[in-house]
Formats: sequence, C-alpha cells, structure tokens
Amino acid sequence: MARSLDWPESGVLGCDSVQNAVHRGKLFWLWGDTTIARYPLGIFDGTSATSAVQPLQTFEPPVRLKLNYFTDAKGAPRGIAKMPGDGPTWVTAYVSLRDSNGESHLVGSYLKVKPPLEGYQWGLCVWNDSTASFEQLRLLWTKSEKAPTPPPVPDGHPAFWKDSGGKEWVLFGNPLPALRCPATFEAWQDSTKWEALKPQESLVSAADGTPVKPHSGSIAWNPWRKRWVTIFMQSRGKPSDFGELWYAEASAPTGPWGRTVKILTHQNYTFYNPRIHPEFTPTDSPILVFEGTYTMTFANHPPPTPRYEYNQILYRLDLDNPLLAPAQKP
Repeated sequence: MARSLDWPESGVLGCDSVQNAVHRGKLFWLWGDTTIARYPLGIFDGTSATSAVQPLQTFEPPVRLKLNYFTDAKGAPRGIAKMPGDGPTWVTAYVSLRDSNGESHLVGSYLKVKPPLEGYQWGLCVWNDSTASFEQLRLLWTKSEKAPTPPPVPDGHPAFWKDSGGKEWVLFGNPLPALRCPATFEAWQDSTKWEALKPQESLVSAADGTPVKPHSGSIAWNPWRKRWVTIFMQSRGKPSDFGELWYAEASAPTGPWGRTVKILTHQNYTFYNPRIHPEFTPTDSPILVFEGTYTMTFANHPPPTPRYEYNQILYRLDLDNPLLAPAQKP
C-alpha cells in the first residue's frame, strides 16, 4: 500500500464514454457525464485530463493511468464544455487538426440532450488553451418540425487515413466510418467539405455465419497486423443486449470488413462505446488495448458491481491468440 500514498485522489467515482486525441505532444482525454463524491448530481458538460501519449510502462496488473485533470479553483475536476442550452452537453468526434499555418487545434462536435435521452441540438466546438475549455464555434442543427432529424455531422471516434492518391482524410464513425472530410482545421469547419459514407450494416460471425450488427465502437490501423481493426459492441447481442464485444479486420477503413470473432461477454451487464487505444502500444506490439463504459444501465436489473458501476474498464486483447485466426484471414 505504501506505493500508493502519493497517488492523487481525483474525487471521480465514475464516468461515461471516453474520447481521446493526441494533441501537441500529449494524449487528451474527455469523458461524458461524470459522477463525483463531492456532488451527487455530478458533472454533465464533460470532464477532461491529459497524460503521456503512451501512459503505461507495463500492461501487467495493477494498471494505473496517471491522469492530470483540468480542475477548478479548489483543485477538483470541472466541466469543460458548457455550451448554451438546457441539459447535458456531450462532446464527440474529438480530434486534433492542423490549419494551413501548421498550428494544431483540438476540436469536437457537441450534442445538447434533453430528458430522457433526446438530442435536440448539434454544434461544433474548439478548445481554448487559455481557459482550458471548449467554446462554441457554430450551430449545425436544432430540432424542429421542419428539421426533425440532424444532417450528417462528425460523430464517434476519428481515424486518420491517406487514400491511394496521397490525400489525407479524417474519418468519423461509431464504429465504422460514416463521414469523412479532408484532415485540416479549415475543412472540418466547412460542412460542404464533408462526405457522408455508408458503413457496412452487418458483419458475419466466424463461428456460425450469422449476421452481427454493430452498435458502437471504434476502428484503428494496427501496425502489427498491417490491417485495420475494429472492436465493437453488438446491437441486441446475447446473453447481454448491450455487452457483447466483437473483433474484425479489413484492408481499408471503409471495408469490406471480414469475419468477426466474439472476444468478450458481460452476461447481464452493459459495456458500450468501446474505444481502441492505438497510442498505448509500440508499433511492433501484438497487444491491443481498449476500454468502454461498464454499467448496469440497459440490463435486466443486475446488482451493481461495487466500485466499478458506471465506470471505464480497460481490456487487453492479444492479437497473436489463435482464437482470433478466423478474423485474420484476408
């Protein structure tokens, strides 16, 4: 226990849906709704922290991430995306993009939410280094009778990709790419530069050939496999409706994605929005690290797991495991 005496206590008890971006030599972290010990209603406009780009020296448990939270005057984690409007603010499509002068900007899309879970407004936001907070850039959509559904917007997790002509794009998807734009700060601001993509609706189970429909997740280029990989939560899986995790590969981020292998189940519990951490490992590593939100919500009234309920759980997947071979065939 003595080795933990210098560990700072954040006061965070749990948090929802992680986002990450490498920005100006650091790994920036962002979470959604956050429960804290000092205030029972929590923080509902995002919390954030920074760490080293490769924050773990070893993957042997216990694994601890040294996170430097953005805090208030009392040293407690605070909200970092106080956008106009009622209800929580959820930030997504979190990415660092260079402008024409080579300066990096940390940006995101934000969604305003009304009870119970109704998104009613989308906008773009940009990180302000001097205030260490996101500021509204512009509105994209407000729900109305004339516009009941939003247009395509950057949403989910980003991935950088250079096409066969050498043009670099940033792809956004949850899990598979649904929108792309040139990977510049200027193009990200200009919705006329955005291109909607049609993600693959379902993958094929390597075990029995049945369709597996993705619900949430992320993709990443994997140098060890020399292929694109995805880890996603299955929509209406079994035994858990929202807790079955799958792995698949593709030669291009837009697919087609090959046969998929189930890697994780949560029985009567929920594990959603899995985020691959390609930054965590060296390029020659067969280890894939990912995390997601672990909660009893959306399950059939299970008892909460003490100290883990509504929190982020980090997993390690060994890509050299023979059980993954069916997903690794070209």
